[in-house]
Amino acid sequence: MTKKEFLDRLKDSVMLFDGATGTMFYSHGIFINRCYDELNLSRPELVKEIHSSYVEAGADCIETNTFGANRVKLERHGFREKLAEINYEGAHLAREAAGPDVLVAGSIGPLGVKIEPWGPMPKSEAREIFEEQARALKDGEVDLFILETFTTLSEIEQAITAVKEVCDLPVIASMSVREDGNLMFGTQPESYIRALEEWNVDAVGLNCSVGPHHILETLETIVKLTDKPISAMPNAGLPRSVEGRTIYMTSPEYMAEYVRRFIQIGVKIIGGCCGTTKAHIKAMRNAIASIIPQKQPTVRKETRETVEKAQPIPLPERSMLGKKLAEGDFVTSVEITPPRGCEPIRVLESSKKLKENHVDAVNIPDGPRALTRMSAQHLSILIQQQVGIETILHYTCRDRNLLGMMSDMLGLDAVGIKNLLLITGDPPKMGDYPDATAVFDVDSIGLTNMVNNLNHGLDLGSNRIGKPTGYVIGVGLNPCAVDVDTEIRRFEQKVKAGADFAITQPVFDVKGLMAFLEKITQFRIPIITGVWPLVSLRNAEFMNNEVPGVSVPDEIMERMRATKSKEEALQEGINIACQMVRQIKDQVQGIQVSAPFGKVKYALDVLAALR
Repeated sequence: MTKKEFLDRLKDSVMLFDGATGTMFYSHGIFINRCYDELNLSRPELVKEIHSSYVEAGADCIETNTFGANRVKLERHGFREKLAEINYEGAHLAREAAGPDVLVAGSIGPLGVKIEPWGPMPKSEAREIFEEQARALKDGEVDLFILETFTTLSEIEQAITAVKEVCDLPVIASMSVREDGNLMFGTQPESYIRALEEWNVDAVGLNCSVGPHHILETLETIVKLTDKPISAMPNAGLPRSVEGRTIYMTSPEYMAEYVRRFIQIGVKIIGGCCGTTKAHIKAMRNAIASIIPQKQPTVRKETRETVEKAQPIPLPERSMLGKKLAEGDFVTSVEITPPRGCEPIRVLESSKKLKENHVDAVNIPDGPRALTRMSAQHLSILIQQQVGIETILHYTCRDRNLLGMMSDMLGLDAVGIKNLLLITGDPPKMGDYPDATAVFDVDSIGLTNMVNNLNHGLDLGSNRIGKPTGYVIGVGLNPCAVDVDTEIRRFEQKVKAGADFAITQPVFDVKGLMAFLEKITQFRIPIITGVWPLVSLRNAEFMNNEVPGVSVPDEIMERMRATKSKEEALQEGINIACQMVRQIKDQVQGIQVSAPFGKVKYALDVLAALR
């Protein structure tokens, strides 16, 4: 793999590495006084089994079982003469388990002795030892190198130099830090990141020694210091001794939550170190898929082009919402969350009030925050049939495979549901049943492609379905995303895939919204802005700190903080929302207001600001 190929692969995706090998050997009864690297020769079937388990769990790259396969460490176990064979076989076993789609990283760790200026070993000798190991891994045809768990710059410099003398493969330099984010001798992030940049590695990061919490804290500093791809491979917490065995207590779900946080700050390479297992990597895979799904839509471009597409139904003829969007009219909608039980009467009554007040559509979220609620699809059908107001159905990729999505799309069109908001969906672990399986066959971009194909009369396999569906395709948009460039790039992909309009997450920062809209002028479609009437200071704090992509400016926080009662806080929240509506109404094509506590009166109070 060339450096360019490596960096290109990271541009629009997150690369998931495997978990611990030592932990897995230990779980198979191989004690820590053994030379784990030598198992490449004496227990190759076990080494390959562990590699394969991580591939099955969803790893994009697996590391060779050669972390300690250098001359110094092997000599302690009497295997110095087998150095080349151990490293070569380590690469060979990983390659066999990886198959054609998974990368293999040559793992090189510290020598286990101090080098100058902190110890007796000359730098030149250390470099020679690292070069010996790197050459054997290169001969085994690794795709890249990962230099990991280094605690001093003097040692990793020699490892970097050695690898570069052997080949031109990509190099990830991963340091091991204390809880304060500094290296063993107190070297601060500003110093070690600057040094790694000067040595021209291809990615920098942290692994081992601490758990995800402290890794995240340090990486929040590092992301401000470098433009290089950043890696995070924490331990599964700190080890504990339980009945004579060393156990890492951090759960897969906890690690997966930190994966989302790593991605939010811009981390591109994620994996696990000591204590992580197949279960951890599988949970981390699902967490990544909930944000940046691994798979792409299965409909092939070249196949679509060989089949004549039907002309889609004109946008104004698909729905009343489509007509207003096509004619440039301002649209209004209110979001009502489905009930937790099977009784829809309250939602139906609220929908009648919205219709009476000339609201254009009712937004129905699909299992928001992965909580179990009445089916958004069935509730949308009930509202349209019994109330006569159009709905905008949120439809997530989380719960259904491609076949189920295709069936839903064909059926929903047949019963008259025409307005969709296609979103990837929150991962199940956020909700009532964290062990539920997330599907994520495609993400919202892939689903947009699929529905657009149906609007052109073609199914997943580019087979004609007869009459085209008539969907008005909406997509999500986050103007306050942590990684604005990625959000813009994904939005452009959604527009190219066939989106007709977009609905933003709740917006509190008007200046931020305007700045974002300026950046998407060249591929802008009608934008409907989400507005959330705050009901209390606690609600404002929750939105600001716990809802990804939502930012509540200090000025608004202060206004909510100044309220003296629940009633005053609610009224101030509505006042803030009304002020926002008046500020943005001329810059967007619609407003979606959430109904606090399901009470549409408050949403109507906000929409009254349009008059």
